[in-house]
Amino acid sequence: MSKKWHKIFGTIILALSIFVLAGCGKSASASTSKTITIGSQGSDLEIWQHIAKSSQAKQAGLKIKVKEITDGTQLNKAKTEGEVDVNAFQSWSYYQAYNKQNPNGKLAALGTTYLEPLGIYSKKYKKLSEIPNGTTIAIANNPANTSRDLLLLQKAGLITLDKGFNALSNTKDIKSNPKNLKFKEIDDTTGPRVLNDVDVVLISNTVALDGGLHVLTDSIYHENVDQSTKDNVNILATATKNKNNKQYKKLVKLYHNKTIQKYIKKKYYGTKIEVNKPLSYLENK
Repeated sequence: MSKKWHKIFGTIILALSIFVLAGCGKSASASTSKTITIGSQGSDLEIWQHIAKSSQAKQAGLKIKVKEITDGTQLNKAKTEGEVDVNAFQSWSYYQAYNKQNPNGKLAALGTTYLEPLGIYSKKYKKLSEIPNGTTIAIANNPANTSRDLLLLQKAGLITLDKGFNALSNTKDIKSNPKNLKFKEIDDTTGPRVLNDVDVVLISNTVALDGGLHVLTDSIYHENVDQSTKDNVNILATATKNKNNKQYKKLVKLYHNKTIQKYIKKKYYGTKIEVNKPLSYLENK
């Protein structure tokens, strides 16, 4: 074989080697791309199952697995114990209360998602003014949602709360109760069922939707999106050590994708109101 052909043959072999190695490198990179496990429940679970299968997730280079855990405390513990990477279910106030109660297992917020208006429901009364003295009102039995419920009752004009009321406050911090209302604390996931037994029940929208209720049409009073309800904006959360994880932060941007938002709005009748704000919006008082 002539020197000329040796040179040509060598160039071809070198080019093929580079091509094969490049292909292998690409394949290895793709195969080792980490799957992000998101823990969730209720309608949030359905949303992330949709997102996981979406072309938008693929375009973002994200592999997502969704795991159902039906208890909020367990969802947060699953995060700190490494069972899930990120969770999607809790409000800013719930997150703050959890961190205060679990100083050794704190979480970090990744970004905002939406606000679901909390509603006051009744099968017996059609408006607040009909609620008589001594009525029993069912409220959530977990700290963050207990305080949120009481704040809504105050905004509805039914009670007045102490000035120092916060995310861990409860019925002991009611300053004035002119109608002598009685409070029954319940597992807040049972709200729609309890509605048959208690005259007035406060129900979060995720739970209301699961029970066939629509907060904008079925409640007798509900939250609005404004400064007074910003503590109730939902977030994505992860372990503190992962707060700067770039892949996890992509989940926030993915949630706010226009196509994804169009699906959410249609699926949940506009009851999950998008809140695309920096975390500083929630942190600043």
